[in-house]
Amino acid sequence: MGLEEDLKTDPPCHARACAIQDCLQKHSYKEDKCQGQIDALYECCNTFYERQGDDAHTVSCPKASLLRLKMKQRAQGV
Repeated sequence: MGLEEDLKTDPPCHARACAIQDCLQKHSYKEDKCQGQIDALYECCNTFYERQGDDAHTVSCPKASLLRLKMKQRAQGV
């Protein structure tokens, strides 16, 4: 599914969160093998918070402040 479809699921971004779990299981929990899925979830979650506000909630996403920290760290290569 695309971003718009993933935002409309209940809960929002759920398919992307599940894709990370599937990838981790497939690759013996080696996070470096699942960077594309993690980036896709963060993209979805970031858009969710941009549209719904930082106080919005979905079980598929970290809190807005933690999400932004994680995105900043990934951009810096941390």
